[in-house]
Amino acid sequence: MASDRTTSGHTLEVLDRGVRLITAPMPARASVSVALMFRVGSRYEAPPRAGISHFLEHMVFKGSAKYPTALAVAESIEGVGGVVNAATDKELTMFWAKVARDKLPLAVDVLCDLAQHPALDEGEAEKEREVIVEELRMYLDSPTDHVHSVFEEMLFPDHPLGVDVAGTEASVRATTVADMAGHLREHYRAGGLVVAVGGAVEHDEVTELLAPRLAAWDAGTGPGFVPALPAPPGPRVRLAGKDTEQANIILGARCASYLSPDRFAVDLMNTVLGEGMSSRLFQQVRERLGVCYDVHSWTDKLADTGTAAVYIGTDPGRAVPAVGAVLEEIHRLCVTPVEAGELGRAREFYKGRLLLYLEGTNSLATWLGGQELLTDRIMEVQEVLDAVDAVTAEDVMRVAHETFAAQPLQMAVVGPFESEQPLLDLLQSREAA
Repeated sequence: MASDRTTSGHTLEVLDRGVRLITAPMPARASVSVALMFRVGSRYEAPPRAGISHFLEHMVFKGSAKYPTALAVAESIEGVGGVVNAATDKELTMFWAKVARDKLPLAVDVLCDLAQHPALDEGEAEKEREVIVEELRMYLDSPTDHVHSVFEEMLFPDHPLGVDVAGTEASVRATTVADMAGHLREHYRAGGLVVAVGGAVEHDEVTELLAPRLAAWDAGTGPGFVPALPAPPGPRVRLAGKDTEQANIILGARCASYLSPDRFAVDLMNTVLGEGMSSRLFQQVRERLGVCYDVHSWTDKLADTGTAAVYIGTDPGRAVPAVGAVLEEIHRLCVTPVEAGELGRAREFYKGRLLLYLEGTNSLATWLGGQELLTDRIMEVQEVLDAVDAVTAEDVMRVAHETFAAQPLQMAVVGPFESEQPLLDLLQSREAA
């Protein structure tokens, strides 16, 4: 094994079988966070097994060789005051624990045993299947959640990216324990694993803790994902009629990936448009016009594509003026450079939020680990700050035009409407302008 890189902020070492270890010392902290991050998620799944990564994540916590029950897993970490959890996304699955400094060996032991030797008990799988089905139904019953699912299905039709990370009720019911065991063997491999540790930690100590566990992981990496298909043509509105007191609306389009040189320009575009209470959307649409309760924008960048969108929560009777006001702000961003003072404030907002986020041991570990896992390169914090400072007003206007003007917008609506036509008319008139 050989050390690849040591910086003032972290050390990266490639261990036996290709496992990558990142440690980020934070000597003043009393805690340490450990994250096992695998390069697999919902976009790696075939439609009949949609949600299998999420299902497997749940099952891992039902017991393992050394910690045979869900209670034993929970008590192993919670019994020392720590936290253990997991998350599944489109391109990444993560298992993590945060414990007091002297409990680092325990955290490594628990996480490795869960990921390497989950019990995958048939009886537990049947119970957890029903839990996940109820989770999916809960999302359908929540308009603010459901509208996101409808929008992603519109933006990525007939593709794993357009399916909920948890899958569908049909796919969850069809997934077997044997399927999950195969998914584990196929994707939980050494070459697709990054172990990230942040806090009061010494790099060599973690290396020694991991060394006896490396042989249990097969070398190599799992299969890749299906590339994103071309964006759907023409502006569209999809209405999911529901008797609600509030209309829930998302409109947006695809944007640059996290591998694009424009990714920081996209982030600043989003900050100016709808991030926080000082953003254009909040100040103009909510505060000045008063046509909605909630309005904000966001981006979700992936390896080969991304999403840039705006959420609007408003009274159904104000849906048309609210959408019209949002479209006006989007148009203004596409055709007029952001004034220097506003762009400067957006830069400081972005940089300040990043620095605050990275104060936590878990946040720092997963930020570093996610970069290494997904991009094969870790940008230092100062590199990111410098890249954000280098974004110009012309860059923001250009990426806004490429995102929101050069391609048709898609709109998902959940609310008590009989027809989507008035909202579609707004999108079509914008296309014709």
